Amino acid sequence: MNRGLPDTPHKVYTVSELTLEIKDLLERGFQHLWVEGEISNCRLHGSGHLYLTLKDQNSQIRAVMFRSQVRQMAFQPEDGMHVLCLGRIGVYEPRGEYQLYVDFMEPKGLGALQMAFEQLKARLEAEGLFDRTRKRPLPFLPRKIGIVTSPTGAVIRDMLQILGRRFPGLHILIRPVRVQGEGAAEEIVQGLEDLNGVPGLDLIVVSRGGGSLEDLWAFNEEQVARAIVRSRVPVVSAVGHEVDFTIADFAADLRAPTPSAAAELIVPVRRELEEDISDLRGSLLQAMGRVLQGRRQEAEAWTQRLRDPRRRMADHRLLLDDLQGRLIASMGQTVARGRDGLVHQGALLLRADPRKRGDAAKREVGAWWERLERSMAAILQGTRRGIEQQMALLDSLSPLNVLARGYSITRRIPTDEIVREARTLRSGERLRITFHRGEATCRVESRSQRRTPRSS
Repeated sequence: MNRGLPDTPHKVYTVSELTLEIKDLLERGFQHLWVEGEISNCRLHGSGHLYLTLKDQNSQIRAVMFRSQVRQMAFQPEDGMHVLCLGRIGVYEPRGEYQLYVDFMEPKGLGALQMAFEQLKARLEAEGLFDRTRKRPLPFLPRKIGIVTSPTGAVIRDMLQILGRRFPGLHILIRPVRVQGEGAAEEIVQGLEDLNGVPGLDLIVVSRGGGSLEDLWAFNEEQVARAIVRSRVPVVSAVGHEVDFTIADFAADLRAPTPSAAAELIVPVRRELEEDISDLRGSLLQAMGRVLQGRRQEAEAWTQRLRDPRRRMADHRLLLDDLQGRLIASMGQTVARGRDGLVHQGALLLRADPRKRGDAAKREVGAWWERLERSMAAILQGTRRGIEQQMALLDSLSPLNVLARGYSITRRIPTDEIVREARTLRSGERLRITFHRGEATCRVESRSQRRTPRSS
């Protein structure tokens, strides 16, 4: 009893045979087709293969992209991304599942290169490579400039012409590299590293002319951005036209809209600098003249207030003469009083009986004479000590005696300002030194801050 089944002979398939039949039909019928969908369950396997699911509102299909194709993608697929995939339908026999084998993938509505640009920009920005606080100021007047660019073409010619016109005589080093195509990014990185090894280099410019996104892609490579950030000297990015932006622009210390604009930005105009310097020199000379005039007037005022040492010595000489006159007068008065005493004593002797008072009077006169001699000797000695003290005081106050002990007076040339501290001296400054006898002119070669120890 066949239970309603047809009586015609029928073929019985094994699971493997049926799977092979289906595999053959699908793979021959669906080759090189485009599939649009949203990515989900995206997973990069340790083998390098990419596994994902493409879905729309109603259905989904598994997909796989092998390692060789994954390496050629410019962007990183992510869940939720809407993409177009070119590939073929195949059957994975062990599980009897059909899936899409993807050979090429690009974002829907946005090119793969543009997507890669946005992804790399977001990642490097999150790392802080584009922070303004990291960017260094350009030197105001670079003396040695390195340029990483193609040695041929209008870009380098225009830059050299503008630099030569703005500031003739600059030292410019050109590091020739390829600026597009395979291997260009590696050459740009090597060029940056080579210029960083040049002693005395002040600035590096990375430059090329305009072009498509594909033409400028070498400057969107991550290794170029990191090489710019590693540079020990500031880097200016001058890539493409004003509307073109590259990853190198964001990583550089300054982005110039064009190579010609970079040449305008990195050096000032020498003629304008010379005019500014001339104006500043005139202003400085006028200011110095006013300062010197003020100092001269101040010095004259102090000169009038200070007494000349020679006048002080003259005053002390007058005081010494006055003391000497008073001493002589005092000695004369003392002698006169002694003489008067002798006369008085002589009168008493004349009135007295010499025979009775002769011996006593003689002894008294001798005693008075001894007292007079002692008094005069004491007066003379005290007066001599006073004169000696006054002379010593005069000697201590005399600048000439100070100079005689080996000291000297040091003045600046031409201001005659007295130098009191070594730290105020400048190397090469001219000085005039006054000694006990004579003067000398010298020039400062070195100075020391060591203080001379004072005795306790």
